[in-house]
This record gives sequence, C-alpha cells and structure tokens, in this order.
Amino acid sequence: MQIMKRSSVLLSCLLMVFFLFLITGCENIAGLGNAKRMEVGKPAPDFVLQDASGKVWKLSGLKGKVVFVNFWATWCKPCRDEMPSMEALNKAMADKPFQMLSIIFNDDLDLAKSYARRQGATFPVLGNPSKELTQAYMITGVPETFLIDADGILRHKFIGPYDWSSPKMKNVVLELFNIFK
Repeated sequence: MQIMKRSSVLLSCLLMVFFLFLITGCENIAGLGNAKRMEVGKPAPDFVLQDASGKVWKLSGLKGKVVFVNFWATWCKPCRDEMPSMEALNKAMADKPFQMLSIIFNDDLDLAKSYARRQGATFPVLGNPSKELTQAYMITGVPETFLIDADGILRHKFIGPYDWSSPKMKNVVLELFNIFK
C-alpha cells in the first residue's frame, strides 16, 4: 500500500512538472516570449505601420498626443457600425493634441481605406499588423480599442464596439488630457 501511495505521489509530481513545462514552453513557441505585452498603466508597445498612402506611423513618434488605436476589419459588422462614432470623436478632438489611428486586422488595406473614406473617416487606416504586434496588444478579436496618454502610457483597453460620440466615452478620452496636469 505504501509503495502504491509513493508511486501515485511521484506520478502526480511528474505530471505537474510536465504540465508546467508545456505551459511555459507554449509562450515561446507562439513567439510571445519575444513580444513586450501590453499592460494598462505601462508604456504601450511601440509599432511602426504604413497607411495605404505609404506614410509611416510610429507610435512612439506621437508622444505629446493622446492616441486612440482601434483594431478593426471591413468584414466585421460591429467595426463598421462603430466607425461613425469614431469619426465624430476624431472631429470633436480636432482642437486637442489627439491622434486617432485605425489598424486593419486580417483584411485588405486598400479595401479598408476605401470603405473608411466612403464612411467619411478622416483618420489614418494602417496596414495589417505583424503577429508579434497583435500578440503584444493581446488582440482577441475586433473591434478592440486602446487609449494611450501623451506620455505613451496605455490607459484603457476596450473590447467590442463602443459609441465613441457618447458623452461617457468622450469624457474617458478627455480625462487623458488631464492626467498629469
């Protein structure tokens, strides 16, 4: 009986060690070990992406501005529904140090730019991010939106569509202009 008990405990320990090895190994296999992951309250992971006109946008080059980053796709109905309120927010922030960026996720950049322009969007539409960037921002689907303060600190992550023209969501953005004043 003692031997069976010891064997069972030993087997349980070995299985636990094997399971822990698998979990920690998966992060590196997926490439997550190399990417700096986003964390609210910490610097936002930097990126460099091109828009459909060829202009290069670097997040760290936007310090001094509140940055609104939205991952979306033309095939995503909630993303399309959210776009008019994003444009309304973009226009409402025109007199502030504010930059709205939309990033296409698993979609065609030219198609997305064309769609956004037909909807009246004036903000940049950036190309498909790398796997490392979507992992760093821990994208689970679209739409997902990130608000970054003027010092480059990630302050909010929103999963799903929002009415960015509502007073509540405008106030969330406006608060970022007052964080360190």
